[in-house]
Amino acid sequence: MSDEVERGSARVPVQYHQFNISDEDGPTGPDLDRGHNGLVQVTDGVTIVLTGIHTGDVDVTVTLHASEPVPGDGDWQDIVEISAHSASGDLMVRGLMDDLDEELPVLSFSGPGDYRLRIHVRGRDAAADLAPDEVTEWYLIQAWPAPAAPVTALRHSDGYGMSVRAH
Repeated sequence: MSDEVERGSARVPVQYHQFNISDEDGPTGPDLDRGHNGLVQVTDGVTIVLTGIHTGDVDVTVTLHASEPVPGDGDWQDIVEISAHSASGDLMVRGLMDDLDEELPVLSFSGPGDYRLRIHVRGRDAAADLAPDEVTEWYLIQAWPAPAAPVTALRHSDGYGMSVRAH
């Protein structure tokens, strides 16, 4: 039996190798350096997902869960878990400079509080540092209510993440 509450997919605009997860009413967590895990950083209270492409669109699927799910199946290259706080209950995936054409489900689906985000990626090496016209990167973000916990890297296997961790 699945504890999945909701699912949604959309193309998310990327600029400068990133898209954001943020809550407009407060910080999502303490600062975390980009070299820590190569996929997710937190700067000035905003959770930033680091992409291989410089500019373009990535495919993002969000799944919301009542309790901790198993990691997504498939050929995910990097998987990182991070805690995020939502002050307003409006923790969302957002573009850096552009809005999403179609909004993804709100990650803080149980209202204000603490959540765990498990971020999966594949394809960051395909067009690293480029601005492709077609989608070359896919992300899965699983979210569930959970107390704050340390960042955990479950898998590191793409070259782009390795280069980020080295700098």
